[in-house]
Order: sequence, then C-alpha cells, then structure tokens
Amino acid sequence: MNAQFDVVDGVLYVKLSNEIVRIEAWGENSIRLRATRNREIRDDLPQALLPCSNPVLKIESVQSVAQAVNGKLRIRIDEKGRIAFSRADTGQELLTEQPLHFMLPARDYRSTGGNLFHTTVNWQAHDNERFYGMGQHPLPFLDQKGCTIDLMQKNTEVSIPFLLSNRGYGFLWNNPAIGRAEFARNHTRWVAEATEQIDYWVTAGDYPAEIVTSYVQATGLPPMLPEWAAGFWQSKLRYRTQAELLEVAREYRRRDLPLSVLVIDFFYSIYLGDLELDPADWPDPEAMMRELQEMGIRVMISIWPAFNVLSRNFAEMAARGYLIQTERGQLAHQLFVDRSVPGPAYIHYYDATHPDARKHFWRIVRDNLYRYGIKIWWLDACEPETYPIHPDHLRYHLGPGLAVGNIYPLLHVRGFYEGMKAEGETEIICLCRSAWAGSQRYGGAVWSGDLYSTFEDLRSQVRAGLNMAVSGIPWWTTDIGGFIGGDPEDEGFRELIVRWFQYGAFCPLFRLHGNRLPEKDFNGGPNEVWSFGKKAFAIIREVLLMRERLRPYILAHMRVAHETGLPMMRPLFFDFPDDAKSWEIDDAFMFGPDLLVAPVLYEGKRSRSVYLPAGTEWRAVWSDKKIAGGQEIDVEAPLQQIPLFLRGDATLPILG
Repeated sequence: MNAQFDVVDGVLYVKLSNEIVRIEAWGENSIRLRATRNREIRDDLPQALLPCSNPVLKIESVQSVAQAVNGKLRIRIDEKGRIAFSRADTGQELLTEQPLHFMLPARDYRSTGGNLFHTTVNWQAHDNERFYGMGQHPLPFLDQKGCTIDLMQKNTEVSIPFLLSNRGYGFLWNNPAIGRAEFARNHTRWVAEATEQIDYWVTAGDYPAEIVTSYVQATGLPPMLPEWAAGFWQSKLRYRTQAELLEVAREYRRRDLPLSVLVIDFFYSIYLGDLELDPADWPDPEAMMRELQEMGIRVMISIWPAFNVLSRNFAEMAARGYLIQTERGQLAHQLFVDRSVPGPAYIHYYDATHPDARKHFWRIVRDNLYRYGIKIWWLDACEPETYPIHPDHLRYHLGPGLAVGNIYPLLHVRGFYEGMKAEGETEIICLCRSAWAGSQRYGGAVWSGDLYSTFEDLRSQVRAGLNMAVSGIPWWTTDIGGFIGGDPEDEGFRELIVRWFQYGAFCPLFRLHGNRLPEKDFNGGPNEVWSFGKKAFAIIREVLLMRERLRPYILAHMRVAHETGLPMMRPLFFDFPDDAKSWEIDDAFMFGPDLLVAPVLYEGKRSRSVYLPAGTEWRAVWSDKKIAGGQEIDVEAPLQQIPLFLRGDATLPILG
C-alpha cells in the first residue's frame, strides 16, 4: 500500500499500512518528525523541544510524492514512505533514509510489550561526513564518525543526542530512551530500546554557529552567567568541618588570591539524605556564611539525589512514592559507603521525573540548607548513578527506565531551578555531573565527572568540552588535576596540575577539585593552589590573576551565549568554517572570537605544533610575533606558558 498524504493546519501527515507520520515546522529552517505504529501521535511524552509558534510548513506537493519546505530545509516523502532531507535553495542532499535491507524498512519497529517498541531509524552514510556533539564522551578524538555512542547517562559520559554534521545540518534525537547512535561507514543509525514513537528534529544552516544557535533556541537558551561564577572555584574531597573550610578561605585572603566559590562536598550530614549540616562539624552555619560573605566568597554544597534508609527523610520519601521503583527485588539502587555506617549501606534514589517528588526534594534542601544563604547546588551522581547500571530494572513516574531514563538529569536540575525561582532568586547555577538536551535552560552547568589524574584524561577533556559546547551546554568545567589520585608531593603530578590549570583557565567555569593522596577517611589530601610546591604555586598564581583580568571578556561572551546560544569555548571550525583544516583540529580551540588556545597535553613537552586558521593574521601572546594564518607552526611552551594567539587586531589583558 502506497503512502497517503494529508495536510491539516499546516501539518503534513503520512499514513502507511502500519504507521502514522507527523511532520511540522519547528523553528527557523527546522522540521520535527514523529512517527508511530500506535493509533496516534502523542504530544505529552517526555522530550526536549520547547513549544513552537513558527509559521507552518510550506507544502509543495502531496501527490504520489510529498514535499514540504521550512526556510532552508526541504523534506521529501516518496510513495513508500521513505524520507529525505535536502537544502531548499540548492537541492543539496543532507539526510536520506536507507532501508536496513531490501525486505526491511528504514524505520523499524519491534514490539517490546504494550505500546512500546524497539525502534531503529537508518540513514545513508557518507565517507567524508564528520559528526560533532553528542554530549560528553572520553574519546581520543573530536569527530565521532566511525563511533558507536551509547545513549545512556554514566559517570564521565553525558548523553545529549544532538549531532552537528559538516554537511550543513543538525539532528536531535528527541527521545530520552536508552539506546545508541551508530556513525558507521555503511550507515548512520539511531536506536531506542523502548519508546512509543520516533521523534527527531532536523535543522539546516550555512555555518556551524547558525546550526547550533538554532538548536539551543529550540531547546532553551541558558540564563546569563552570574558575574561571580566567572571567577575561581576551590574544592577538594572534602572539607570536613566549618573550621577547616573557613581556614582555607582566610588563607586565600591572606595570600591575596582571587576566590569566588568555596565548596562543601559530601558527608556533611550524619547520613546521606539528611540534607542538613551536622552540628558537630558545622556548629554555627550563620556565622560561617556571614564571614564568607564579608570576604566576597560564595558557598556551593554537594547534593546527592539519594537517601540512606537510616536518614531522616527516607521514610517519608518512600511513603509518598517519591523513590525510583524497581522491576525486580527491593528498591535499593547502590551499595555505598556512608560516613555514619560501619560498613556499606544501600541507598535509594528519588524519582526526579515525578513533579511532586521534585518539589518535595527542593523543600527539604530549602528548609535545611538554602535558609543559611547557600545558593549554589552541586548536583552530584545525577545520572542517577545506580549499580548495576541496568536501566531496564528501573521504573520511573514517567515510565520504564528503558523508555525515559536519559531525561533524569534534566528534570532534576529543573526542580532546583524552579525552586530557586519561586524563592525570588535570579542568579541560578547548578553544577551537574550529567545533562540532557535542554539542561542549559535550567541553569545546568556540567563538569566532566570522576577523571583520573593523568595526561591521557587531560587530553580527552579538550575533545569532551568542545563536543559539549556543540551540544548546547555553554557552562562546562573539569576537575583541574583530575579527581582520582594525584600526589601533591610528586613532581610528575605537579607538572600535570600546572598544565591542567593553564587549560582550566580557558574553560567556561574555572574550578579545582580532586581526591588527592594521601586519602584518609574520605577527606582527601591537600588540594589548595599552594599545595603543589613553590614552583607550581608561582605559575598557578599567575594563571589565577590572568583569569581575573579576562573576566570582563568572558562575561561579555557569556552574554552572547545567553542571547543566542553560541558557546564561548568552541572548535576552530565555528569561527573558520571555510578552512577545511580547522575541521580536523581537536587539540586547540577558540575562547570567544578573539583568542585561540592550544594547551600542552603531554608530559615533559616544552613545545607543540599549532594550526592557525586561514583568513586572518594571528599574534602570539608571549612573543608578540605576528603570524599569517593558514599554516601549522611549532611553538615554544615552557612550563609557565600555554600557547595563546590573538586574532587580527584583538587585544586582551592576558599579560596584565
């Protein structure tokens, strides 16, 4: 049976013998497609796109073949229901469905029970295509062509199913189901393990910046980054007491060092889930906050979305049905070491997909922590981090874990954003370990999780951060020095942390954290900037002062991110899309439009090669030498210097 086409209120419907397809304009140059084998397309399923009031599709044909246009993007559906996207102005092919086999469709549905299907959408592959975005994955390259990417939240891996193609389109898999994306040589394939309908969004653009801007506008622009958030954040695992925290703040001020945020990590409660400061360790929070406020320092505190069964809030959360349910066995989701339990304890995660659970969770935080003036939230383990990582075992308010699991971090940060808004707060930022498409609209910043203190992990962060920028997250950071390991007395680690600091100063958020050696009683070794020897401290101090001088530049371009969605930290091809070589560079980046950053990423290296894109002249910051673009050069990089290049006639107060 051939496809039947119908147009209702500017929406194109395609009816096949066993499938309904709905196609509509969704933003400039963008089209949303939904398809199902159920009786109807649903509008109430969890997804990332904001409501859209743009003009309707321009329908060109609904005869044997249907064609429709929205701005630069055309969609074509043939008599068999096969779909292709192309440029409306030039006719250039962008995306074309490719059947799995001559006896199988390109859109495949396999029932998993009830209204749910295991779905696959298959597209033709192109040898010269490059793929960027997809969230954060610790890969040794930026271009993900040839990779299979799991669509599942994990510590260090953030699943945001948006890709940018060098063929001139962006693609959002608008579905929170667990699945995978395959960017193979013989196909491009998107898979959802359990879903009621296929849902994706395609946009066309002339340049990467235009495509990413369209995507961020479709999923939500970020708030304006608060001025203080552009400064330096100090953290370690962990400051155990009020006295210890205050002494660190006082030492920063004695040394006349910049410090914007000081962090209280976990185990500040008697039990995980109490979400209150243990008075034995934190006897006078009001006095502590007053002193820190007088020093111009804000506090961020760690919030785990989990409850020990012994915690004061567990019984009520369980009785109200606010915990994630399980399909088999008991509710416990992870075996964890809590500070007040002699051995491992089973902990339980709350259900952030339940709107009432989100409100109740925020009320607990508000009544116990916000009341002291703490207003920055570190949303740790918000994948959520369960063990084993079996999403099919979890049952959420919104549905089975396989169908909705990836949306948890977005809804968790939404609860804090809406709670803070209700209290009248306007400067809202939550540091999250995971995110999904649209997390940026709720003030969700992301850090890259529990990394090892190695140059290998430092190298992976450059690619991870740039792909996160492509994925719509403009507020991103790492644990400077890595989280796991690192001996402050070791010369090799001291070199690593200097190089990581130099890189970290040009991340959107500038933050030190780590569980340093020797680790004892979940406190961690010293991790303040003066902890790594006199030589390292002298270099790090200059990095801190340089970041302070750059804050006006940073905030100016964070306003651009707020107003347009264009990230400050971005791959070279954002600013130089016509330079083919810039699409290959994955170890340097632009920090705003004026500064090229080329971090040193290998131990013992005191020089590196740097590609300077064509179309402009560059000026080496340290030598003041002018260099023509369009060439690769060798650059000296002694330990105290990170290679930096100013574009054209740009000037920045890097050297003071």
